[in-house]
Amino acid sequence: MKYSSSSSSSSFHYFLRERCLNKGRLSPFFMSFVLVTVIFVPFIFYSINHLNPISKHALDQKLPLFKPHPSNSFRGYDNGILKKCDLFKGHWVPDPHGSRYTNSSCTSIPDSKNCFRHGRSDRDFLNWRWKPDKCVLPRFDPKTFLEFVKGKKLGFVGDSVARNHVESLLCLLSKVETPIDQYKDSEDRNRIWYFPNHDFTLINLWTKFLVHDEERMINGSLSGTFNIYLNKIDEGWSKELPILDYVIISDAHWFFRQIYLHNSTGVVACVYCNSPNVTDYGVGFALKLALRSALTHINNCKNCKAKVTLVRTFSPAHFEDGGWNTGGRCNRTSPLSESEINMSGPEWELRSLQMEEIEKARKKGGKLRKRFGVLDVTRAMMMRPDGHPGEFWGNKWMKGYNDCVHWCLPGPIDVWNDFFMAVLIREAS
Repeated sequence: MKYSSSSSSSSFHYFLRERCLNKGRLSPFFMSFVLVTVIFVPFIFYSINHLNPISKHALDQKLPLFKPHPSNSFRGYDNGILKKCDLFKGHWVPDPHGSRYTNSSCTSIPDSKNCFRHGRSDRDFLNWRWKPDKCVLPRFDPKTFLEFVKGKKLGFVGDSVARNHVESLLCLLSKVETPIDQYKDSEDRNRIWYFPNHDFTLINLWTKFLVHDEERMINGSLSGTFNIYLNKIDEGWSKELPILDYVIISDAHWFFRQIYLHNSTGVVACVYCNSPNVTDYGVGFALKLALRSALTHINNCKNCKAKVTLVRTFSPAHFEDGGWNTGGRCNRTSPLSESEINMSGPEWELRSLQMEEIEKARKKGGKLRKRFGVLDVTRAMMMRPDGHPGEFWGNKWMKGYNDCVHWCLPGPIDVWNDFFMAVLIREAS
């Protein structure tokens, strides 16, 4: 995995800044024509200039264009499930309806997640739906979702698994509206999509550790060992935080490598380091402190307008018979039952650590009128070893390796958006 170049990052921030600055220059013009604006409000809000597809409100609007409806105005969310039911404790049940899109109907599926294109022939893994034990989880409704986020900006902050979630969301939303591809950096990590009919902006903000990091050099070459600085947030995403209305944070898989953790006084711990003078506290310790730094930064951000911050819990890999680089594979074709998964294993431990940090942020945020919620996907995805690309990901640079970390599209990852919509409506309402 390459480190994002500073030039790509700078151009991304420049793109967003220019949108905001241009908007600021136009404000006096609109004020001078306030009467005309009032008369033609519907036209101004819903007409699109295709030569300049982001409206004047697209990236730095301080007053809300759209007030979220109470949750009981959304079909399927009016029976109290958002408050009374644990959506994340349940099991997978057969679903004859299958996926809501196909690998051919969604044109934005990246090649590495298009499992059928690369030879996967079994389809049964699509015919399952998550069923909470005490209620029914409504299916993601793209039309309702786009109405809910109308005039807003949503940012996904995280690594390539976070991007996998974005890609699933794009496929579901494309059933109602195809977005304009607004921005892509040179490494295709930071992205912006704009939905002009709903004045909705979707932003992907790439980060490895949430906090600032530097890869160590050995003999002039990158070593794969990282220094991460818990007292300094990664500016790649934190710079854009003030413009976002909703934020989804997720991270974990980059922590499974050799890492040295720093605070303001120096090195305080490590992961996989085997250094005599530094204590190895493990992956969970590093992940917990990095997440704590990120959530604390959000709570302390005085110029941020984010109404809701959600944290997506750990998404497990499913390598069997070896690791990713020792012949590990994931060729199952059906889900596991809850009795077949290890609820005391490392995956659940990471999830529990994340939940603790979310609860701390929620308590502090409540005093600051900031909302925090959780997309607790760990249990559901522990049961889905059948949903990964495995050998069907077409990577010509890593032949012989299986991808048991990311998820096929379509696939079980689509349930993350069922969770997402339910939790977003609950928290925002």
